[in-house]
Amino acid sequence: MSSVATQRPTAETTAPVTRTRRQGRRLSRKHREWLAAALFLLPDSLGLFVFVVLPMFFSIVLSLFQVSGFGSYEWIGLGNYERMFNDPYFWSSMWVTAKYVVILVPVLFCVSLGLGILMKQKLPGMAAYRTALFLPYMLSLVVAGLLWKFMFDDQTGIANKVVGLVGVGPQSWLGDPGLALYAVILVTVWYMMGYYMIIFLAGLNEIPKEFYEAAKIDGAGAWTSFRKITWPLLRPTSFFVLIMTTVAAITGTFDLVYVLTSGGPANGTAVAMFYIYQQAFVFGEYGYASALGTFLVLIMVVLSWVIFKFTKGGRFDDGE
Repeated sequence: MSSVATQRPTAETTAPVTRTRRQGRRLSRKHREWLAAALFLLPDSLGLFVFVVLPMFFSIVLSLFQVSGFGSYEWIGLGNYERMFNDPYFWSSMWVTAKYVVILVPVLFCVSLGLGILMKQKLPGMAAYRTALFLPYMLSLVVAGLLWKFMFDDQTGIANKVVGLVGVGPQSWLGDPGLALYAVILVTVWYMMGYYMIIFLAGLNEIPKEFYEAAKIDGAGAWTSFRKITWPLLRPTSFFVLIMTTVAAITGTFDLVYVLTSGGPANGTAVAMFYIYQQAFVFGEYGYASALGTFLVLIMVVLSWVIFKFTKGGRFDDGE
């Protein structure tokens, strides 16, 4: 019988196999990019889930109960929603919110866009002007509200002294039901315009200068360049600002209303968020307040969808 010599594996024979196995275990470039993106998004996603998704879920569940401030829960199903539809004070607050949104959003949008275009000009001191316009947004809303409340004071406020220079008599800015809401809108525009100015400025800086140079050679004026170049190419930024200002107008008004007017006078500034706060933390109606909050979130989702459809999601094309 012939015996076959058994050869032991050497480093030369095992190296290709080991290298092949090691290469097989390595992720492809596409999978590595997906993994890196997932790791970067993980902390923010966890925060969103813990601080947004879970509270919304518990709020929806809570809206199905009648909850007292002493911890008693009583299942009432859709009773809170039925009460909401029959609550005239809630619908009055929704009407105030609608007026606030309809006035604030276009004004804030136009002012921020105008400031963005102005700050894009190469003029001396523009960096200082940008900082000054953005500075109010760095303040707390409570601090901003207190400052403006002092300026709107009927006796010592600077607002009446300013309008007095143009022959207008003293006004009760926060005590007149016909003026209070507009005073809150003025403060909101002053507070937010710097932030959205920066967003518009970033969008304007993304538009190539060659487009304006070619338009100028063709004899186009400033208005034609804005209508044919700036506005179409600014659609994605405009869509983002429109969505953000609408959401901020609905949900971000509580601080100013609470500090400036506390919902008065005669509920003239009692927006929906302030009414929800009253139901929850003044009257202890946590279940009812949850139902109102859930309904308000639904309204925001519908409005966001309408804006998305109306603006075609900020696309450059006409959607055809």
